[in-house]
Amino acid sequence: MPALLALLSSLAWGVADVAGGVATRRVGSPRTLALSYPAGALAITVFALTIVPGTINSSVLWLSVYTAVAGTAAMVLLYGALAIGPMGVVSPLTAVGGAAVPVAVGIARGESVTALIVAGMVLAVIAVVLVSRESGPHARVTMKGLLLSGGAGLFIGLYLVGLGTAPDDSGIWVAALSRWWSSIAMVTVAVVLILRRKSGTGARYPWLLAVSAGILDATANALFNLAAQGGELLVVAVIGSLYPAATIVLAHFVLHERMSRIQWSGVALALGAAIALTV
Repeated sequence: MPALLALLSSLAWGVADVAGGVATRRVGSPRTLALSYPAGALAITVFALTIVPGTINSSVLWLSVYTAVAGTAAMVLLYGALAIGPMGVVSPLTAVGGAAVPVAVGIARGESVTALIVAGMVLAVIAVVLVSRESGPHARVTMKGLLLSGGAGLFIGLYLVGLGTAPDDSGIWVAALSRWWSSIAMVTVAVVLILRRKSGTGARYPWLLAVSAGILDATANALFNLAAQGGELLVVAVIGSLYPAATIVLAHFVLHERMSRIQWSGVALALGAAIALTV
């Protein structure tokens, strides 16, 4: 069950990246996150109250503050990278960092590593490398894009470690409270920016995209929170890092971003990695 929850979280993250990335290209990351974060906070709070009840104590509160800081930094950097670079490159680059940090922490905690898990990890790394292989003028990534992607990956990894250390009896309250702290921060930043500019960007606000991205991202966080509580962090982190496959496939069919044979082979390997890690 933990592996399946992690796989579902990766699918939700992949779709959320596309919706959030398109919205960010239109109105910028602060304005997008100012709506997507509260929308996600409302959704995940409903889940926490009705579907996955848990206990809130001081450790949960402090952990939610930590994950809020790491998660907000990750999303600002990720959406910034998605706004200036191709999704097929940005998403895999952030996935590598997002998986590496929890895996290192899991190994340091003494979590068991079987041959099948190692094989799945190797396949996942190769898959991420392959799906990031793009050619042509639209595949160019600037140094700023690389730095934003790398920073996003690091903070995503730190965020996942925080969710992975949540108390077993806390349900999904760490993820839920974290989203509320982040929502307050992002709404404040967006208001300040809008007041300074006296107006918005002039573009029509992508309400549906922003709300969808927020709800999907929050759902993915809740699923990963549960997966990490029931399984080993290093396994669920690698499965969760497969979200670029969903991002790239969706970008191909919806946004008409071209996919090469190498990228399709990477998607196939990602499926193989998921199978190896869920057995």
